[in-house]
Amino acid sequence: MSANKITFPPGFIWGTSTAAAQIETAYNHDWLNVKSKDGHTFNRTSDHELHRDEDVGYITALGNAYRMSVAWWRLQPEPFAKFDKQVVAEYRSFIAKLKARNTYIMMVLHHFTNPLWFVREGSWENGNTVPMFLDYVQQMIDNFGDLVNNWNTFNEPAVYLFNSRLQGAFPPFKKSLPAFYKALKNMSRAHRLSVPLIKAAYPNVPVGISKNAVIFAPQNLLGWLPAKLADKLFMEYVADHFIDGCDYWGMSYYAKIRLTPFPVSEVDTPGKLDKMRLPHDKMWEYYPVGMKESVLRYHKRYGKPIFITESGICTENSDVRIASIKDYLTLLHQCIQEGVDLKGYFHWSTIDNFEWNLGPTYRFGLVQVDFETGKRTMKKCGEFYRKVVQNNGLPDEA
Repeated sequence: MSANKITFPPGFIWGTSTAAAQIETAYNHDWLNVKSKDGHTFNRTSDHELHRDEDVGYITALGNAYRMSVAWWRLQPEPFAKFDKQVVAEYRSFIAKLKARNTYIMMVLHHFTNPLWFVREGSWENGNTVPMFLDYVQQMIDNFGDLVNNWNTFNEPAVYLFNSRLQGAFPPFKKSLPAFYKALKNMSRAHRLSVPLIKAAYPNVPVGISKNAVIFAPQNLLGWLPAKLADKLFMEYVADHFIDGCDYWGMSYYAKIRLTPFPVSEVDTPGKLDKMRLPHDKMWEYYPVGMKESVLRYHKRYGKPIFITESGICTENSDVRIASIKDYLTLLHQCIQEGVDLKGYFHWSTIDNFEWNLGPTYRFGLVQVDFETGKRTMKKCGEFYRKVVQNNGLPDEA
């Protein structure tokens, strides 16, 4: 797919995304000391807390917006405790520096990670933890609301629930359908109850979630049933639990996943995809048109304005990442032309980070991070994305 000059609407929001747990040193959360696929331990990540001033420069070079989360476990050491004033001050200072450069802040309240005390209380399977989360939300509003332009209550709840309660890949590493449904019920309730708290203080600030979109496909004739069921459960059933109260629909997109039956499994490794001669990055099959298909699907289903809250590719090759950015932005521009109210695009991610259960060698950043020294270096793909932001779209190809 080639891209000529494409211009997005005036006021379009361009940014990058991160998650606190993936870029800050681990401390008292449920991913602490988890071993990753590439042999590392989830403790030290990109050391963002030691490089905040430097990272402000990269964030503002790469957009007019930033999607972020904070370390709940550092802010609140136990249930219903008042936020730690020093941690609040650190975050406020960081965000204020972004705001001084006119950066639009999208704040994510929950991005896959929970304090250890929350886990001890029963985590999301226990409805008694919902008031604890709401107390955290209220204190987030009280301490940071004046700096936030947009609230994201939950990041990719389907990804979190599938991996943590059905596939055993994320903490608490369960494979339990009852645990999945209990956690879904309580998380969606927490979302619905968070919205009026935000609106009471900031009625004009938009609130939404981020829902990961996946194209599920059968790998063979027998794979059609698991693909159909996965699509309905992941793309619609979970999503429908979180639409209430949303001013907009946040959507992330990365891949197509092919399923086989007996037992149900994913064609999910580069080796398998190579044998099938399918394009892929280090993690998934590369299927950019799925972005457009998913945006149009949710546009039709919910009729809400849409933000792309994450979009990226797992590679260390800047040319491949640049090509993917061109593909995705070309398709998103087509969505706008077809009537979608697309508000903004956040690339995943600003800097290289610790990719959850896979590890730090799975890289998505526009800025390279040396995990031994913490040194940051803008990549070629980062320079390209900076030009996209400056041009409000894809520049003419050389």
